[in-house]
Amino acid sequence: MIILGIDPGTATTGYGVIESENGDIKEVSHGCILTKSQEELEKRLDIIFDELTKLIKEFKPDMIAVEELFFASNAKTAISVGHARGVILLACSKAKVPVYEYTPLQVKQAICGYGRGEKQQIQKMVKTLLSLKEIPKPDDAADGLAIAICHANSVKSLKLQS
Repeated sequence: MIILGIDPGTATTGYGVIESENGDIKEVSHGCILTKSQEELEKRLDIIFDELTKLIKEFKPDMIAVEELFFASNAKTAISVGHARGVILLACSKAKVPVYEYTPLQVKQAICGYGRGEKQQIQKMVKTLLSLKEIPKPDDAADGLAIAICHANSVKSLKLQS
């Protein structure tokens, strides 16, 4: 099963593609969709939509996991990320790929076993869980992989329960 994990953002949308089979997971690809801050919002959202559509066509994921929006203090950032999430969900819908959403707390618990894990701790665990030589860079790409791993663990748990 191929899982595409997405860490939404207007400037940087991180993604990670993993393959999960019989409880084993391996990294297929990771990276970021970048937009320029001086571009108009509509153009940036168009870039995110187009690039994500290309990724979906290239990797043909069976499922897509997206981080849920969670911001306690910065409304402007929350609105910006909300716009990015909107076009991400639209691209997934148009591609007819099922979407699953996870809070940052759920992702941290799945990766570190602790919901308050620090960014570096999560990155090190992603490296370990995927048997990578180096920590995935940039941070947003590592987050995309973490979200994909979180979903793989959820699917595994559901299979064990049934």
